[in-house]
This record gives sequence, structure tokens and C-alpha cells, in this order.
Amino acid sequence: MSDDGWYFDVKTGKVTQGKDPNALNRMGPYPDRETAMRALEIAAARNKAADDADEEWNN
Repeated sequence: MSDDGWYFDVKTGKVTQGKDPNALNRMGPYPDRETAMRALEIAAARNKAADDADEEWNN
């Protein structure tokens, strides 16, 4: 199976495409390089949305 997705490496801060045998520090796949470059921003927004939903659920 081919993997053409883009990934963000949290350890190095680099964006790569495709499979990597040393993929423990990667986030993705993302549809394109630009989106992968925003991986930390995307994760922060998703975490905030989940935290907000938890807060709403608990009130």
C-alpha cells in the first residue's frame, strides 16, 4: 500500500512525505505539505475544542 501523505516530525520540526521506519515522532498524515507544517496549530485547536466540549459537558 502506498503512503503519499505528509507528516510533521515533532522532534526535528521537519515535514516529510511518505512512510518512514522511524516514525515514532510524527504527526499525520496530512493532505499536503502546507497542512503538515501547521500540525501543531491544528492539534492545539483540536485539543481546545475537546477541552471546551468537556467543560460544557461537565456544566
